[in-house]
Amino acid sequence: GMQSHLQALLSLYKLFCPEQVTITLPGKMKTYFKNSEGPWKAAMTAVRQRNQGSSPLSQAMFLGTPQPQSRKRKWNAQLVIPANSKNMSYLEEDRGKNSVCLYSTHRSFPVEQLQTFPQLLQNIHCLEFPSQMGSVLTNPLLLHYMNCVKDESIYLRLYFWMGQMLQEGCPWCVVDNSCEEEFKSFLETIYKAECFLQEGFTACEEFLYKTLPLWDGFCCRSEVLRVVSWIPLSSSSDIKSYLYNSLAQLFFTSSIYFKCSILESLRELLQNWLICNVVQEDLEFSS
Repeated sequence: GMQSHLQALLSLYKLFCPEQVTITLPGKMKTYFKNSEGPWKAAMTAVRQRNQGSSPLSQAMFLGTPQPQSRKRKWNAQLVIPANSKNMSYLEEDRGKNSVCLYSTHRSFPVEQLQTFPQLLQNIHCLEFPSQMGSVLTNPLLLHYMNCVKDESIYLRLYFWMGQMLQEGCPWCVVDNSCEEEFKSFLETIYKAECFLQEGFTACEEFLYKTLPLWDGFCCRSEVLRVVSWIPLSSSSDIKSYLYNSLAQLFFTSSIYFKCSILESLRELLQNWLICNVVQEDLEFSS
């Protein structure tokens, strides 16, 4: 049948292989597929305008999202635990004169007062994560807490924040972005947190898979390859299509130093996979 999504798929086939589609398609139809050439056109336009000395593009991230507004705050402002770290107030329900506190028995320990490991052990049942999830990355005690308390909401909050920060600050995805040094520092902080936890972040994996096809192999090279070494273990088909194919294009056209850097990163990736797999098997065996 001529459903709109099938028409869109047929129009895509007709664009690349017109001899395969012989039927007549309507001129106007709903767009289901983005133009794959968009990022490259935006990149070439940005380079052309930069070489001509004209004003930078007002449009565009290469990934298809609007360019973020200029950030007046520094990146590392998100990595410091705020003075008032409670991220939500207790819910109270007023019923006439009787006010019922739904968490009246709950006692929370302020995260900003957490200084020592014994304090963590004594208050681990009543800790509340800070409103700025980025501060977790630079706090070993909170990273210990993440390892002990497998709370999905903690990881969801951290991954959402991290994904936004990576996308907004990526120098090779945002037109005329001059925050490369800050982005290097941010990637280094993420890498240190991954080494501490001995596992990679899903937000980093998604970021790398989206942006490696646009990476020039030079910007933030050592930091990117370090984060690559902590990609979580996935199926071989995903690793090949999203990681190896993107790196191969750079590998065969780069210097011997870059080739060695990629091989070293992949060696560390394999080593980390083996370590994680051994730990998982030990846990299953002990249980």
